[in-house]
Amino acid sequence: MSKELRFDGRVAIVTGAGGGLGRAHALLLAARGATVVVNDLGGSHTGEGKSASMADKVVDEIKAAGGQAIASYDSVEDGDKIVKTAIDAFGKIDIIINNAGILRDVSFQKMTQADWDLVYRVHVLGTFRVTHAAWNHMRDAGYGRIVNTASASGIYGNFGQANYSMAKLGIHGLSQTLALEGKKRNIVVNTIAPTAGSRMTETVMPPALVEALKPELVSPLVAKLVHESTEDTGGLYEVGGGFFAKLRWERSAGKTFRLGRSVAIEDIDAAWRAITQFDTTTHPETIGASLQPQIENVEAGPSKGGNQFIDVDAALGHKYPEFHSSYDERDVALYALGVGAAKDPTDERDLQLVYELSGKGMKVLPSFGVLPAINSVFTQAKQGITAPGLTYGLDRVLHGEQYTELKRPLPTKAKLTTRGTVKSIYDKGKGAVINTEFVTYDEHGDELIRNELATFVRGAGGWGGERGPSAEVNVPPDRAPDKVVEDKTSPNQALLYRLSGDWNPLHADPGFAKAFGFAQPILHGLCFFGYATRHVAQAFAPDGNPDFVRSIKVRFASSVLPGQTIVTEMWKDSDTKIVFRCKVKETDQVCISSAAVELWTELPKPKDRSKPTAATTSAPAAAAPAAAGEPTIAEVFAVIEDYLGANPELAGKVGAVYQWKIGGAPWVLDLKTGAGSVKAGEAAADCTLEIAERDFLDMTQGKADAMKLFTSGKLKISGNIMASQKLEFLRKMDPRRAAEVVGKLRGRAGGASAGAAAATKPAPAAAADPQAAKIFAALDKRLADNPALKQELHATVKFEVKDAGVSQIVTCGSDPAKIDAVCTLSDTDLASLATGKTTPQQLYQQGKLRIDGDVSVGHRLGFLKGLI
Repeated sequence: MSKELRFDGRVAIVTGAGGGLGRAHALLLAARGATVVVNDLGGSHTGEGKSASMADKVVDEIKAAGGQAIASYDSVEDGDKIVKTAIDAFGKIDIIINNAGILRDVSFQKMTQADWDLVYRVHVLGTFRVTHAAWNHMRDAGYGRIVNTASASGIYGNFGQANYSMAKLGIHGLSQTLALEGKKRNIVVNTIAPTAGSRMTETVMPPALVEALKPELVSPLVAKLVHESTEDTGGLYEVGGGFFAKLRWERSAGKTFRLGRSVAIEDIDAAWRAITQFDTTTHPETIGASLQPQIENVEAGPSKGGNQFIDVDAALGHKYPEFHSSYDERDVALYALGVGAAKDPTDERDLQLVYELSGKGMKVLPSFGVLPAINSVFTQAKQGITAPGLTYGLDRVLHGEQYTELKRPLPTKAKLTTRGTVKSIYDKGKGAVINTEFVTYDEHGDELIRNELATFVRGAGGWGGERGPSAEVNVPPDRAPDKVVEDKTSPNQALLYRLSGDWNPLHADPGFAKAFGFAQPILHGLCFFGYATRHVAQAFAPDGNPDFVRSIKVRFASSVLPGQTIVTEMWKDSDTKIVFRCKVKETDQVCISSAAVELWTELPKPKDRSKPTAATTSAPAAAAPAAAGEPTIAEVFAVIEDYLGANPELAGKVGAVYQWKIGGAPWVLDLKTGAGSVKAGEAAADCTLEIAERDFLDMTQGKADAMKLFTSGKLKISGNIMASQKLEFLRKMDPRRAAEVVGKLRGRAGGASAGAAAATKPAPAAAADPQAAKIFAALDKRLADNPALKQELHATVKFEVKDAGVSQIVTCGSDPAKIDAVCTLSDTDLASLATGKTTPQQLYQQGKLRIDGDVSVGHRLGFLKGLI
């Protein structure tokens, strides 16, 4: 039980204290030592009449219980008289509880001016006059506690109480401002919205409920709020029937339109969900907090424009959630069939696109590289994931342009991660173009595919924004094509292609297609995109090998119906560039224009992963010392420092400062100042890299893939992220030199490999006066005397003290049979830990303490201190 809260020496005014809530408040404060001015006009609950008996009766009750009180019979409209009564009698005023009130309940239709005015005068004006009369006394004294009384009617509204609701919410507004103005002078002001049985509530509540809602269940909160220990101010509390709760304002996240663009009624209508939803909310507590969205909007600068379909400010730069996918030989074959391959199953060029046991080896058609991006769009659309500010539907969308770039030939199966970003938005007058970039990474975190998708949105332009590039590109030369291929699509081609992921009903549902003005479902643009890629590869790639296709860029010009014939005309622009266009033979309409394929002159090879190596330039993989035993963080940075000394020009080339935060060990790699430097500690940095000790050491030894650590959130890069790419030099460091540096740090012969040094180094001599046995005996006693230490360690640790010939298991884990970590050190170093002369972190960084298993145990070895 906490200390009793008392009010000895405090003077309190309680208005409306002749009965109900006011009486309960007055009796409780008096019982706890307060001197109380019991104020009550003695009228009815509707404000008629006057009598001294009610206040006198409560005063008598207080005095009979041994308390001190006097009566006040003045109306709260004469607040100065009430306060004068307190000052004249007791010389000060510490507490005010504005509780007086009346009801004039009547529907708004029937409400008179008198009904409105009287309720206002008692509740609002009365609260003002009592508080105002006491305010300067409290300011001068540097102390005051005030509770004003509102109502649930004021918060939520209530039929027949328009006047009462107005007054009660107005009282809370007054309290909010008084809380701000009084805070510096230690005047605390709060508001309650009580529910209790009283002369007023008995007119609107059933008798059983009035009986249950005892005023005595409200007064404890009021007493707490007016106690000197309460510093919270400006609060609003609901209380009654044993329930106590604080209220706060809640606001939807809302919708912000950037300044500089007009906002139409239709814009508000389109944004109504965002304006009114409470899925995401804020809770402003001050005017400053409430104005934060407007302030941020001003700071953001002028709007880039938009309309009811496109909000450029909201959409531009949006990053979609990562999309994870995978494919195998079956998906590759299905896609190739979907774009017309293997009509002649004996044609080896097409057979290798659909058959995993092809004699030439299965190949992936390069246009297959568009699928991770498209599938991410359609899959996330099914899940309701869209970019903010883009509110148009499929009925307005056309695939305008497509660019697909391959970083190397696609494997026949892979696990992928795709990240999409809205890169640019152009106003084309009657329509708009949304350019979205998708970058796809393989399972090692290496970039594999880059797609740029241009979506033309009909009827969504016209806001006067940037129009974007307009120059024609990849225009065919004015001569006959060098190659022409005709390829007839099948009547069910769209139904076959959609199995690769594009489920838009425009390509399958006759009724849907007719609704958009087409006689029948049309072929996917990316389907004849695949046709064209296959045609160009077979016509111009060496030996028709599709692996030589580096990129494909097209503009979609018109639709194609399943069953029509695609004619691909091709011109050799250079040894590595083929310009082409596609027509529909039956209509002679161009369906693909401004198109080109770029070819590799030499096929790039995937990274050799037969040897352990880090997969990103943001981690010092080759800097990991090839030394026997676990390297330390300090040793890794010593190798880097040695490399900087031999290559002083690096700092000028890189020009960045890196802050590494490795567990509890901060390190700074300065490649901006002078010839560069390495030091433990923190400094202002351009790029910060955060990683756990275990992950850092695994990464530097090639045991962990750095890109996987990054994509899984275990390696966090902030600041100038691109600067991390300049750490590529770390992969060029000589492991043999690294071994020499570590060997010197560990006292081994310089120039010899660390592994050889470890093999030839003589066994350590036995300690002259071994301390390990004494230390562990003292540790057993400490753990027995202090069982809480086991929870602090929360691990089972095996200590190997080699030169003392001691092996000790300290069991503090949940599973005694499982050893969480093995700590290897010398007897001398164990003794230095036990005396407190050194710390586990220092020994670890110096290579004197080796921890195998859970390295974090090293941070919890402080329990050894003071054992000797």
